[in-house]
Amino acid sequence: MKLHFTKQQAILSSLFLPVACIAGNKAQHPNVLVIIADDMGWGDIGYNNPAHVYTPNLDRLAAAGASFSKHYVMPQSTPTRVALFTGRYPGRFPFSGKAATNAKCFDIGTPTMATMLKAEGYRTYIAGKWHMGSDSLNGPQFHGFDESYGSMGGACGMYDHRYRPGKYEQTWHRNQKRIKGNEDGVHVTDLVTREAQRVIRQQSANPFFMMLTYHAPHTPLDERGDFTEVPTQRDPNNPDRWLNEDKIRWFNDPAGKIQREPDPEKRLFLAAVYHLDDAIGRVVTTLQEEGKLENTLILFSSDNGPQVNWSGNAYPNDLKLTDFNQPIPMRGSKLDVYEGGIHVPAFMYWKGHIKPKKLTTPVHIIDWFPTLASVVGHQKSKDYQLDGLDLSPVVFKNRQLQPRDLYWIWDNTINRWALRYGDWKIVKYGKGEPTLVEWSLYNLKDDPAEQTDLAKSYPEKVKELHERFLVQRAKDSK
Repeated sequence: MKLHFTKQQAILSSLFLPVACIAGNKAQHPNVLVIIADDMGWGDIGYNNPAHVYTPNLDRLAAAGASFSKHYVMPQSTPTRVALFTGRYPGRFPFSGKAATNAKCFDIGTPTMATMLKAEGYRTYIAGKWHMGSDSLNGPQFHGFDESYGSMGGACGMYDHRYRPGKYEQTWHRNQKRIKGNEDGVHVTDLVTREAQRVIRQQSANPFFMMLTYHAPHTPLDERGDFTEVPTQRDPNNPDRWLNEDKIRWFNDPAGKIQREPDPEKRLFLAAVYHLDDAIGRVVTTLQEEGKLENTLILFSSDNGPQVNWSGNAYPNDLKLTDFNQPIPMRGSKLDVYEGGIHVPAFMYWKGHIKPKKLTTPVHIIDWFPTLASVVGHQKSKDYQLDGLDLSPVVFKNRQLQPRDLYWIWDNTINRWALRYGDWKIVKYGKGEPTLVEWSLYNLKDDPAEQTDLAKSYPEKVKELHERFLVQRAKDSK
């Protein structure tokens, strides 16, 4: 049988030929591409759920790089972005970044991933969702980016690119100036991808850093394919199908996985994920075509766990959806400090520098800042009071991290608290600083779904983790 490949498939297949690892070679700084998916749960990616989810491009990158089986983020969009961008837990700042917000999250002058890499000679870009201060006085270019494009706020309509009605509704911008007409009519995933491709095609003696922060697969879910004038809606002749579903590419993956899903709302979500994966494939293909792939470090993560349910009507063409993510073997979802809200898919890929491996060491998105600082040899990062650790020894040299605290709080009136150390984790829900007797205790090695509270059986372990929690809490802004 003779196999036929598209141009993109042929290029992508060539990316993963075995090559010698040359980690540590600092002859040239790599390009850095940080890709963040929005609301993609642990089970919403193919390599964690191959029977149901079609993400061949993400799966290939993960298989050829270092994939993290215990990768943590914060329980919601803005807090995770703050943690990623500053290398610090959001509670360290005296602002509102502990929950999703359009308000200021940190002061101008705070060391960020962009200012750090800019100091090392990088051209710096963000394409997609910012959501760390949605007015023009707190936008990306005040925090180290040469150019910015996308939404200043959070989620937006997939085809008209507006945020929720109100002050921040007109959110679509270039370099913090709102774009007249919002570039209506093109899916936001494709607009953000085109911007990434534009940046990659630029020729410069300096490497680039790009945060590629997709809106998908966050609600509103709207996958129209070629029927751009018709919002996603149920087929009036068959309510279990979407209008034009048979003719829309994103509902009909080559492996037939999406069409095997009987739940129409799950099919719509899987279509959004397939569209996102295809877009990331286009970005990687452009890197290859421009001769830049071998010198580009790619990092991928979701920003929090699955949404699961959505009431609708918050954004243009926003559908009400119920139980639309893929199931996960964890407790909780988005907004939770249980594993389901904070334990997400993630990997690092750098051809020729990272050997294929699956890493089981617990890591956190706060680690990405010090890791990149190490990769580019940035010395000042030692003075930044970062919470994260440099993962270079783990990723490049197969060393082990010593157990350390991983710490969560959520909401600006903090009502969810957690700390992990080794295999043990304490959790409290409810306002008020946690006391020793208020914690639940879980052993994640024996009970990854957090079903059995062991606090009464292991009071000394609760005390040990509580004392560690107090050390972390003391570092937060008062």
